[in-house]
This record gives sequence, structure tokens and C-alpha cells, in this order.
Amino acid sequence: MAATAAAILAVSTAGCTGAPEQGGSATPDVRIAAVGDMNDAGNIDPDSPSGRNAAAITRLVQDNEIDAFLGLGDFQYDTAYCDDYVNYWATLWSGTMPKLYWVSAPNHDWEPGRNEDLDNFMNGQCPGSPEKAAINMERGRIGNGEAYSKDLGNWHFAFLSSAHWRYNPAQAGAMTRWLDRDLAAAKEAGKHLAVVHHEPYFTSTTAEHERAGDHKPWIDVMWKHRVRLTLSGSQHNYERSCPVNNKDKCVDDGMTAFQVSTGGIALRPFTSSPRYIEKRFSDTHGFLRLTLHSDGSFDWNFVATRGPSTDSGTRPAP
Repeated sequence: MAATAAAILAVSTAGCTGAPEQGGSATPDVRIAAVGDMNDAGNIDPDSPSGRNAAAITRLVQDNEIDAFLGLGDFQYDTAYCDDYVNYWATLWSGTMPKLYWVSAPNHDWEPGRNEDLDNFMNGQCPGSPEKAAINMERGRIGNGEAYSKDLGNWHFAFLSSAHWRYNPAQAGAMTRWLDRDLAAAKEAGKHLAVVHHEPYFTSTTAEHERAGDHKPWIDVMWKHRVRLTLSGSQHNYERSCPVNNKDKCVDDGMTAFQVSTGGIALRPFTSSPRYIEKRFSDTHGFLRLTLHSDGSFDWNFVATRGPSTDSGTRPAP
């Protein structure tokens, strides 16, 4: 792979802005929508699960009811190139672009030497779709595998491409070292920490996927810095863990791991039952809404757009 470690990690902690305010106005809440695994090949049906999710999140963007939409990977199936993003994904989801922060997933989003257009699309470089994702408007071009981070209120988000564990483990190792430095700086600045990546570590098995065990170095770094929240996709269902540590134990200061891959692709049943999973279902499409408070507490609500299941709750401040 031609990209160097320096290029992969070029987009880093711009926007990390020191300690929270003292004695001034309170840092505002951060309102987020998040989902992955979004659109079937050739789909432009507004009444499909993908179309319903896209319309609901687009309304939140247009009404300024969210501050960010986190795209958790696998935007367009099966093997997406510029024409696929422009003709299919954008037909339903383009209204989310003004608040979109994204990660690339293997292999539907990006496989080196095959489909490499997701970063072009997000930077407005695919013919017929000049609009840029929010993070590209802020930072410029971001390559498919580049790590970056972003402060939202009193929270700090690191965005990582799971693809490197499959395609170039040496780059994944460099990204692990970047993550360690990035989270350390944000924690020193008084931020609460969150990480976004496509392939989940804290997850139930399906017939297609087990946990991403090769991601364990990332998990160890997250635990070291006491990340509060992780978001991933890939499994085609919904899961929420207990606050969990890097040894799969439920602990008060662990990570709450949300796996939200209910964006529109056909759903998969579970084939295992990890003890650290507190809530899960595979019968409902929808997306996750989060409200993150400046004290590190947060509220969540799964918004069902087709199907009977939901999930909501609050994690208190540390």
C-alpha cells in the first residue's frame, strides 16, 4: 500500500482546545446521530429501511437537532465506486453531508487496489456530487485510512479505519501509537473520550463475523485512557455493552460499546451471547441518538424506523 504512516496519521488533533471552562457558561450538550451499514446495491427506494433512516437523519440535520452525524462505515454495498455513491447513496443520504463525520470500512468502502473512491466522494471529487462531508469542509481531503480526531463540546472523538488491520497491520500499529498520543493529550486537556471504528471488538458472533480480535491493541489503549464510549458497526444488528474493560469485565469506569449497523442492510441473527452485552436485537432498522453532557454523563436512544425494538438509558458522570 502506497500510503505512508505519516500520511495515514496526518489528520490529527486539530480542534483539541484545552481544559473545560471554569466559572463561565456551561459547555453545551453534544447531540449525535450514528449508524453504519447503510445502503444496498442499487437502492434508491425512500421507503426502504435505508431510505427511512436517511430521511429521519436528514430531518435532524435540517432542523439543527443534531451537532454531528457519525457514519460508522459500509456506506454503500456491495463494492462502491464514485458512480455508486453518487447514484445510490447520495440519492437517499446526501442531506446528512453537512454534519457527517465518517470512517472507512473494509471492504465495501475501501480495499486498496480495488474500490478506493470513498475519500474522493467525501471530498466532493466524484463527478456529479461536489458537496463535501462536514469533516472535509473543516479539514480538507482525508484519505480512506487516515486517523483523525475532533472535539465536540467537552468530548473528544478519535476516528479510526478498521481496514488497516486487514490490509496493512504495520499501519494499524502506527495508528495505535497515534491513538495513544491523541487520547493522552485530550485527557490532559480535560476532555471525555470516545472512539469510532467500523469493526467491533465488544460484540456477539454472527454467521458472518466474530469480534475483531486483531483490534485488541486499540482496546488496550482505550482502556489505558479510560475511554467512555465507543461506536462501531459491521454486524447488521444492534448491541450495547455494559461499561467494559479490556478483559471483557463489566466495571464502573469501562467503555460503553455501541454497535449500530442497522442503517438499511438486511439484518443478521446472533450466534453467541457474551456476558458483557446488556442489550441487543436483530429485528429492527434504525439509528442511535446520543446526548453527551459536559460532565461525562450521556443519554442514548435507539430510534426505530422499521421494526419493534428500541433501547434507551443514561450513563451517569464518572
